Amino acid sequence: MREDWADPSVPLPSYETAGAAGADVRANLPPELRAAGFVLEPMERKVVPTGIRVEIPEGFEIQVRPRSGLALKHGISLPNTPGTIDSDYRGPLGVLLINFGSESFVIGHGERIAQLIVAPVVQARFALTEALSESARGAGGFGSTGRG
Repeated sequence: MREDWADPSVPLPSYETAGAAGADVRANLPPELRAAGFVLEPMERKVVPTGIRVEIPEGFEIQVRPRSGLALKHGISLPNTPGTIDSDYRGPLGVLLINFGSESFVIGHGERIAQLIVAPVVQARFALTEALSESARGAGGFGSTGRG
């Protein structure tokens, strides 16, 4: 559903190509920001509104991922990538962006800002144990299986 203030001319999330895994979601800015855009200064984090709320079926999540073009060309990414929207969340869908670039970046009204991936969720049961089984890797941590 759309927020009451949202601009209905901004498209809902959509897959831009037949093989796309992620649906592009767009900035839907409040009326007072639409003309000038949403400014993101270097190293600044802000939640960019999309103007929508979603209802995700139980057993699924939506993963929010950066758009590669924005990351490559302008340093715009998500600080918590991928972000997760749980199936029981009913609030506004905002996208937390960060500007890793060296210049201010203006996010325009209706601009594609992230990708949404709908994915199944498996919930595990966590339990304590006295011992773990052996594996070829063992306790090797960061960089233990390659260069690093």
